Amino acid sequence: MAVPVALIQGASRGLGLEFCKHILRNYSPACVIATCRNPDGAAELRDLVGQNPSRLTLLRLDVNREEDIREAAERVKENFGRLDLMVNSSAMLHPSGKGETSLRDVSAQGIISTLTTNTVGPLVMAKYFAPLLQKGGGGFGQQPSQKAKQHSGIIVNITAKVGSIGDNGLGGWYSYRMSKAALNMATRNLSIELGRTRPKVVCVSVHPGTVNTDLSRPYHKNVPKENLFSPEHSVNCLMSIIEALDVEKTGKAYSWNGAELPW
Repeated sequence: MAVPVALIQGASRGLGLEFCKHILRNYSPACVIATCRNPDGAAELRDLVGQNPSRLTLLRLDVNREEDIREAAERVKENFGRLDLMVNSSAMLHPSGKGETSLRDVSAQGIISTLTTNTVGPLVMAKYFAPLLQKGGGGFGQQPSQKAKQHSGIIVNITAKVGSIGDNGLGGWYSYRMSKAALNMATRNLSIELGRTRPKVVCVSVHPGTVNTDLSRPYHKNVPKENLFSPEHSVNCLMSIIEALDVEKTGKAYSWNGAELPW
């Protein structure tokens, strides 16, 4: 079996960086492609490359720039020829760093910026990397014995529980909620289109819980200690979900504990 290849988009810190560490630690000899907007400023990620020079490749990619995504896909095609897993990890709460609490806080530019990073970026990533995922070896997830139900690759979009329309009882956070709800729709659409192909690509959204990262830091005081996860704990949970995926589970959203989230 070919060595599995995983791409982590938004790998400079937080969940993305932890996904890189987890796969390198637990999936030897799998290769990891880590992308981020500013590799020169990603000291911890560059150190990780130094520790794993034969297994970790660092690429510059700004998810808001389609040309960056296209060029990165060409590099991956040339150097690897395939992908088994792609995790879209980068996200922003709002350009101001805080979610809107009322209509007074809403601005067109804030919504556009948040949607561009959280929704448009992952969808354009799928556009350019889906052909490589269709050439993957199915190195992540569960493979049934029937060849028609086997998958070649997996797309994982990091969503949020606040993106669930059915679960929204508080309101607020217009830009972030809308961006994650739209991302969930993109996941669903992708699962349908890429589920028609053979081999198939599994597409899911996953909610990591409230994680101790820069994105959620302004709100930590409102989170009970037992519900504030370290990136390591969250990624351990999410990788357990990924390892249980098959084509029967595509097109859905899952919480960190494996429970299915309502759209």
